[in-house]
Amino acid sequence: MSVSFEEPDVPTPSHIDLALWRRIVSHAHPYRWACAGMAGMGLLVAGIDIALPLITAGLIDGAAAGTPLRQLARYGVAYLGLLVLLSAGIYAFIVFAGRISTGMAHDLRREGFARLQRLSMSFYDTNPVGWLVARLTSDCAKVSGLLPWLLLDMVWGSALLVGIAIAMLWLDASLALVVLLVVPPLVLVSFAFQRLILESSRQVRRTNAQITASFNESIAGVRTTKALAREAANLEEFQVRSTEMFQHSMRNALQSAIYLPLVMLLGSVGAGLALWRGGLAVSDGLSLGTLVAFMQYAALFSMPIQDMARQLTQMQAAQAAAERVQGLLETVPRIQDPEQPVVPQLSELQPIHSITFDAVHFSYKAEDPVLTGCSFSVRGGQTVALVGPTGGGKSTIVKLLARFYDVNGGSIQIDGIDLRDLSLDWLSDQLAIVLQDPHLFSGTLADNIRYGCLDATDEQIRDAARLVHADRFIARLPQGYDTEVGEGGGRLSTGQRQLVSLARAILADPRIFVMDEATSSVDTETEAAIQAGIDVLLRGRIAFVIAHRLSTIRSADQILVVRGGKIAEHGDHASLMQRGGYYARLVAANTPQQRSDPRPDRVGGSPGAA
Repeated sequence: MSVSFEEPDVPTPSHIDLALWRRIVSHAHPYRWACAGMAGMGLLVAGIDIALPLITAGLIDGAAAGTPLRQLARYGVAYLGLLVLLSAGIYAFIVFAGRISTGMAHDLRREGFARLQRLSMSFYDTNPVGWLVARLTSDCAKVSGLLPWLLLDMVWGSALLVGIAIAMLWLDASLALVVLLVVPPLVLVSFAFQRLILESSRQVRRTNAQITASFNESIAGVRTTKALAREAANLEEFQVRSTEMFQHSMRNALQSAIYLPLVMLLGSVGAGLALWRGGLAVSDGLSLGTLVAFMQYAALFSMPIQDMARQLTQMQAAQAAAERVQGLLETVPRIQDPEQPVVPQLSELQPIHSITFDAVHFSYKAEDPVLTGCSFSVRGGQTVALVGPTGGGKSTIVKLLARFYDVNGGSIQIDGIDLRDLSLDWLSDQLAIVLQDPHLFSGTLADNIRYGCLDATDEQIRDAARLVHADRFIARLPQGYDTEVGEGGGRLSTGQRQLVSLARAILADPRIFVMDEATSSVDTETEAAIQAGIDVLLRGRIAFVIAHRLSTIRSADQILVVRGGKIAEHGDHASLMQRGGYYARLVAANTPQQRSDPRPDRVGGSPGAA
């Protein structure tokens, strides 16, 4: 199965987008003094480059005129002094460039990561991890590595070109005009190659992002790949991406390989014109020193053009990366705080009194509604079980409650306040969610439990673990709470990860507790013990439980049967059984399995549905 994804809507002009680069350059503002220092060093180096041929001309003409050696030595001293100053200037702008490049890379990655933390869940539905990793790594490095050298070459190159032109016109205007004939062809060549290189660079970056996404998905799903013996098929699919990357990269490299030699050729033509026309002018009174200076200027004239052309090529190549980086930084979260968010002032022990879903409509895709007029109310201290077929909307209800998404119609209210009017930070502080397949972070067991409350003490961590009986398996580990869980908790079983996740949620001490098949991978005895502990914790709090074991559902204060995007039935276990509706039929259909199923009392759709 090949990796495919939609990229964010980023403008793709067929020329260098100066507006985009102005936004990118704004990230260098904190390093403006380093930029000023770099520009100053560029002007200094350009001035030295212009002065050295003049000193050479004076030395040659003086020697030809029989000037005493002592007077000629002054030229040598000046030449040597300028070389020392040139070395210092080059060293200084390398230091400035390093500060700007590393600083910008750090800032772009930090801003990009901060933006990712604020973006809504819908953003991650269409952007895979590999695409995002490529934005924060290779694209940020490409953009931040280009800007300082682009600045230097623009300042140094422009100053050097203007200075050389003035010096040549001052030395001999007619000869200077002959050498400057190469400028129009250089401009035409640059414009001709601009669109070609820019487009092929975009293709390279796009394919690179797809390869990164493919790497990430293949590595994450390596167990499934091996279980289904899909290695050869995966390799073949990856080879298609790799071949496409090779073709785009070769096209881009060939375009650059043709472009730069053309610039060098035109620069050499300028030097040849200076030699031809200057040689003829020597017989008409042009001094030998002036001719040598012209030759040096003609050769030097092509250097800034080559460097500026190279930076233009790099800028064209990096624009594709810049578009993606800036596009990420400017992505607006769909879920945001209102202008004046409501922050309810609740005391430490004060509970939430009610949660109300009022005619809620929602769809992930416009043509496929998930909830249509869903209405119910939950009072403080109640535990609500959500039951229904796969795809009915159970998990969607808790995602909307957590405001991972906003409703398309209707409203969700907490204590009479619309969820969209509440502060997002306040809402997240009230919620703790435990999923069927919870995610653990690289680090120790203690670190992962403490993630729910960063200032928790070791004793509080152990109390939370004891409450969900996670301490039983932790005690058997050689390093106990200091055991490394591995990437994504891969060193633990699914059941153990669920217990750690439960302990983490309990430590967060939420007013609203959500469990989405949170104990599906633990044995029934452990689940009963966990349930007893959680029952104590949930007193005075609101809990939403998505579960398929009848033992978990039976004790709920309310049972909501979610079918077709609506609440088809609601009530406690006894009243729903008396009604003889959908819920009663589900229980009856699962009752015979209780005698043979090692994990009995399962009712409803598959775990994790909708």
